[in-house]
This record gives sequence, structure tokens and C-alpha cells, in this order.
Amino acid sequence: MLKLNYSGFKLECGTDEAGRGCLCGPVTAAAVILPDTFKNDILNDSKQLSEKKRELIRPIIEKEALAFGVAHVFPETIDDINILNASILAMHEAIKNMQVNPDFIIVDGNKFKPFKNVNHETIVKGDSKYLSIAAASVLAKTYRDDYMQRIHEEFPMYDWRKNKGYPTKTHREAIKKHGVTNYHRKSFRLLPEQLKLEL
Repeated sequence: MLKLNYSGFKLECGTDEAGRGCLCGPVTAAAVILPDTFKNDILNDSKQLSEKKRELIRPIIEKEALAFGVAHVFPETIDDINILNASILAMHEAIKNMQVNPDFIIVDGNKFKPFKNVNHETIVKGDSKYLSIAAASVLAKTYRDDYMQRIHEEFPMYDWRKNKGYPTKTHREAIKKHGVTNYHRKSFRLLPEQLKLEL
């Protein structure tokens, strides 16, 4: 059973990201403040939910949240500042994009940088412990999937509609055959060592 609140503050914001381990596309983060009356039996860590359930619950989160924000950080920035810093930057941007300033921030994972003067707590596997982080994980995942679906139309040979940019066999074979796009993260190992790629 996921808990609603960690800190006791009314405007406690949960934040999470999606797409950290992908070879291409943005890392996407969301931030969500839920009301203390929020209840939902389906909501869980987005990885535990089917695509259909994520799509079902997203409008509920958006309608019932006191505030939410979403932000993408794109490959050129990921390559420039590394994926950890890009993930934290995406979370900061998502918090900035909320209509309300939080009193406290709970973060999925174990790394974060202070946001303004707001206290925070990092929580390993927080997306399976706290509703606001779970809600953020669902928004981050669905918004990123929507983006990958759009760029799939431009480069269908990489099958991003299905693999969402993760390092599947099909994705890596397409990279080997067609090379890289401007959506790929050049700082990532796009192919295994034995399959060198000319960048």
C-alpha cells in the first residue's frame, strides 16, 4: 500500500524521471503535488503498470493533482552534462513548471541537488512507496512515450514506437545498419564493444 505523505507538509511534491537508460530521446521528469484526499487503487510505480493502465490513470492524476509539471532534457544536454545531472535538471525543471511552489520534495532514487531553499528527501524505490512519486513516474513515462511515438514517425526504422529508445536488439541492429540520428545520445555506448560505430 503506497503512502500519501512523507514529510507532513501539505504541499509535498513527488518527483521522478523516465528514460535514463535509453540510447536516444530525452530524459523526462515529472513533479506532482497530490491533495490529502487523494485515493487510487491502481496507481503504482509506472514500471508495474501496463501501458493501458498508465494511459487510464494519467488524466486522473492531472485532474486531481493540486499541481503538476513535466520537463524534457534533450540528448545534446545529456551528452554535455551527463545523464545523472540531466535527470536532476529535468526534475528541477518539472518542479519549476508546476503552478504551485512545494513546501517539501520527495525524490525517487538516491541522488538530488537542492531546489531553491526547499528541503528534500531522496527515497530509493520511492515510486513504489509514495503516491506522489508514483504519480510523477506515470506522467514522466507517458509524456516521454508520447514524444518517442512522435519521433518514431520521422525515423521508423529504429522502432522507437515499441522500444521507446531503450537498447533492444532491434534498436541496436538499426543503429548498426542506419547509423545514428540527432536524437541519439552520442556519449552513450550505442553498440557493444565488438560492433564499433563511426560517429
